[in-house]
Amino acid sequence: MLETLKTRLEARLQEDIIDARIERAELSLVVKAEKIAAIALTLRDEFDFEQLMDLAGVDYLCFGESEWNTQTVSSTGFSRGVNRSAHPAHNGSRFAVNYQLLSLKNNLRLRLKTFLHNDWPEVASVVSIWPSANWFEREAFDLFGIIFRNHPDLRRILTDYGFIGHPFRKDFPLIGEVEVRYDASEQRVVYEPVEIEPRILVPKVIRHDNRYLEG
Repeated sequence: MLETLKTRLEARLQEDIIDARIERAELSLVVKAEKIAAIALTLRDEFDFEQLMDLAGVDYLCFGESEWNTQTVSSTGFSRGVNRSAHPAHNGSRFAVNYQLLSLKNNLRLRLKTFLHNDWPEVASVVSIWPSANWFEREAFDLFGIIFRNHPDLRRILTDYGFIGHPFRKDFPLIGEVEVRYDASEQRVVYEPVEIEPRILVPKVIRHDNRYLEG
């Protein structure tokens, strides 16, 4: 059934599809960002993907770069290395948006992805097509700085209204920029420079713990 759906989508969308593949028993499509609204409408009305289950931003900063040598640990299943050739649709773009769609009628799921411009990540909103996208798009805007054009109310949703920056961008400081506290003398919440010492989170590879001891 997935192969049939893939063939139908490729025939219908043609040059708007950058990549199509079946992964983990689910069809994944990478499409052009400028056509996302038209493609979403087609998927809903012609292919019965009436429900948007989730929408999320992705930051591909440093994608494919390894923070440590993975050649000697891959045989044990622990590796941070990424093979860029396995993602031909990536094409160097930093930001992407993932849409998880569900067809209740056909009991099928579809993973839709589009890559955005690095300097100004912007894509059309799909709220008018799937109203459930409203808060999902606000979350992606808040945490990644992705602009959803024609969104009816594109405001921050998780961080404070005066927050500066986007916490899920991979170049955002792990400790943040400021900290807040309630000042009893001023009877208000005040912002101050963060006092936490910065640290780098690099997992430690342990070879001789009890998981590898012979019983």
